[in-house]
Amino acid sequence: MTKLKVGVAGAGVFGNYHAQKAAASARADLMGIFDVDLARAEKIAETFGAKGYDNYAEFLKVCDAVVIAVPATWHEKLTREAIEAHCHVLVEKPLALSGLAARDLADEAAARGRILQVGHQERFVAKAMGVLAIPETPLLVESVRSGPPAPGGRAGDVSVIWDLMIHDLDLAAMMLGREFTGVEANGRRVHSSHIDEAEAVFTYASGGKAKLRASRAAEIRERTMRVVYPSGEIDIDFLTRKLKNTTPYEVKVDIAADLPDPLGAADEGFYAACLGLARSPVPAHGTVAAVAMAEAAEAAVLAGVD
Repeated sequence: MTKLKVGVAGAGVFGNYHAQKAAASARADLMGIFDVDLARAEKIAETFGAKGYDNYAEFLKVCDAVVIAVPATWHEKLTREAIEAHCHVLVEKPLALSGLAARDLADEAAARGRILQVGHQERFVAKAMGVLAIPETPLLVESVRSGPPAPGGRAGDVSVIWDLMIHDLDLAAMMLGREFTGVEANGRRVHSSHIDEAEAVFTYASGGKAKLRASRAAEIRERTMRVVYPSGEIDIDFLTRKLKNTTPYEVKVDIAADLPDPLGAADEGFYAACLGLARSPVPAHGTVAAVAMAEAAEAAVLAGVD
């Protein structure tokens, strides 16, 4: 079987995870790790018998496909350069920090016949639970995703909207539609120079609403979702695994047997798509809506913050 020559850009925690997946896959050969810190790149690369790089152009020359797991502010630049080097790309969320840039990257990849996939692993979870199979359009999607500050200031280069809320923006777009008609949002800085807590309410032409709250400055972790349909509602506490479901549709929270490794499933789906064996499970064009929503929410919050 032909194997995909895969490289991982980013020698942090997620880069290490992706490197592990590539090294263990029957469909991939891990060629190298890129990082601006060569010592960090070499440390991870040596673990898997690969090479470390601090020159991105040289790194791209040995790859058929790259996984980009660097700070969000660099996603657009590294993704664009990889596509221009004729590589397939799996980039962690968000695809870019503006809707225009996200769509342009998706268009460019398509024009060059390259796979561009985005790391929205929460889609795999929602699908395994059965939430994405419900045929009704929700009247309301409510979500809370909060917790204490990340160790070492992870993702401190962007606001909590791009860091955490982006997951639920993507799910809301899938359930309510990709075109919102309005947004109201507020937030505040707590421990960084970016917005650390935010709430946003989106309205849609269908009459539905999405009410989303995210924080990386909370004392305790909270991860809940409530979806109201014409036929009933679903309330999920992801931390306690409690579920209330009054709809006629089957939904489950215990998905360990069906989806033991969401990140691995995403990476394997990417490899298969690059090899022409399947369609990408999270194609870039389908993630532009979440970027546009995040951009709008960020602008609304900043308009009201000193």
